[in-house]
Amino acid sequence: MMHHMSSEEIRKQFSAFFEKRDHTVVPSSSLVPDDPSVLLTTAGMQQFKPYFIGKADPMRDFGSKNTTSVQKCFRTSDIDEVGDESHLTFFEMLGHFSFGEYFKKETIEWTYELLTKIFDISPDRISATVFVGDDNIPFDQESYEAWSKLLPPDHIRKGPRADNVWGPAGPEGPCGAANEVYVDNLEVATLVFMEYNCARDGKLTLLPQKGVDVGWGFERLVMIVQKAQTVFDTDLLMPLMALIPTDDLRIKRIIADHIRGAVQLIADGVEPSNKDRGYILRRLLRRAAFHAIDIASEQAAIPLGLTTPKSWNERASLKEVASLAIDLSYFKISETKDLVFAAIDKEVNFFELLKSRKELRDLMQTYHKSNKRLISGEDAFRLFSTFGVPIDYIKDEAAKNALEVDVNGWEEARRKHQEISRAGQEKKFGGHGLLLDTGELKAADERELKIVTRLHTSTHLLQAALRAVLGEGVKQMGSDITAERTRFDFTFERKLTPEEIKKVEDWVNDVVQKDVPMQYKEMTYDEAKKTGALHFFKEKYPEKVKVYFAGDSLEKAYSKEFCGGPHVTHTGEIGKFRIAREESVGAGVRRIRGVVE
Repeated sequence: MMHHMSSEEIRKQFSAFFEKRDHTVVPSSSLVPDDPSVLLTTAGMQQFKPYFIGKADPMRDFGSKNTTSVQKCFRTSDIDEVGDESHLTFFEMLGHFSFGEYFKKETIEWTYELLTKIFDISPDRISATVFVGDDNIPFDQESYEAWSKLLPPDHIRKGPRADNVWGPAGPEGPCGAANEVYVDNLEVATLVFMEYNCARDGKLTLLPQKGVDVGWGFERLVMIVQKAQTVFDTDLLMPLMALIPTDDLRIKRIIADHIRGAVQLIADGVEPSNKDRGYILRRLLRRAAFHAIDIASEQAAIPLGLTTPKSWNERASLKEVASLAIDLSYFKISETKDLVFAAIDKEVNFFELLKSRKELRDLMQTYHKSNKRLISGEDAFRLFSTFGVPIDYIKDEAAKNALEVDVNGWEEARRKHQEISRAGQEKKFGGHGLLLDTGELKAADERELKIVTRLHTSTHLLQAALRAVLGEGVKQMGSDITAERTRFDFTFERKLTPEEIKKVEDWVNDVVQKDVPMQYKEMTYDEAKKTGALHFFKEKYPEKVKVYFAGDSLEKAYSKEFCGGPHVTHTGEIGKFRIAREESVGAGVRRIRGVVE
């Protein structure tokens, strides 16, 4: 009976199981993390890092020391592997976390109960590994004993540090012994028991509180529960696969995975570009597009009357796959369809892909004729920089033609190109770095500093205006200010109407017109909270804080917030504030880009 459980039902069952056991359900954080040391969110624990190390208070923010989430994740290390039976770039992680409440025994019992009772998996298919122990961390006796009550001895293995110790996510941070849990030979969950803080030099000290970080690979779990052959045969990916008319399973999987990943990145505000996250998105869209062209040309070559029932046009058909990926998404991203379609248009149009494909094939011919088997890094990079052919697709085509690509040489050519670009950028900034970079505010020189200061104050007024127009439920989810614009993310369930956008703009500009003073008072954290001043829940504040307010007094202020500055002295200095764009960046989170004129 159980194998008919849908992916939606599996998520619901998991969340309900932990909700019943005093866990607060926390929504997924964005694929673009707050932590500047990582490019994308790769695990469910990333958004909870401050709670594990005692920098944030879970009782204050969640009303509980335990949380559970369905987290969207993205891993770029697997891009080359996509096309086989199991690798994905975008995936979901089911997780549950404890910041100092329960520990190993409960975690292991719940894992076993979920697998056997909720997901109907026969106990003889389950096995686990525990840490064997070394000079720094002892053998994990506690986990071993807990598993021994549930599984026979030959189903519990002692594993080495490489598999069974979870290190810090970065140069330092919380770490501890981990259990890996398998169904048949497939790992479905990792149970991490955080007991130590690992310093940069590798020295371990005990954490003030023990933590639990459990992650389940959702797609793998769905595959097991639905008795599917591969992750691509589940209800998460099968509908996308069905839209792609080719017998080549590898290409079907690449297009399905890459388009599914691309729509999630775009929904979280990533735009195609040649660096960082934008470059990852560009690789996904271009590789999918090149394979889509292969399908179109395959079909053109089939004799009349034998064509696939549906003609395949790379641009329209990729949009169809993207549209379905958006509809199937658990993360409510339907409002981003226009942005996704625009990105596909841009990338499939941007370089004339047919011409690019011809350049690649001509290069292959040249190598064949000269009996060379290794495509040089320079040649591969020229195809990328001049014609936009992603390295993944060059490797795909090379393999088909019994050739290889010098990937190290490609990386080297790319690095040189970046250094030349960076030198040009520094010249643009007069040889200096940034004059101001607080994380939120960035300015290269005095002129930019004046603009970001005006934008910073207008962002305070914007938050107050949103609460005045849309209600007190509006809460800040993040902000980023450059000399070009302010970007403000906030909680709200739907798209703003044109009337609401105009009301918010008018509210801000009305306070600007009144030219009221912008001032601050210093006080203790508790006193500041009593004034009703807004503060960002993800931030850990010191004992003494500054409250910046716009108005003649703190009591009658138009806006008041915990903040470190800098700000204008009077709101009249802002000029005119305008909302340039309003969009979704995920379930229940909107983004406004604003400018001052």
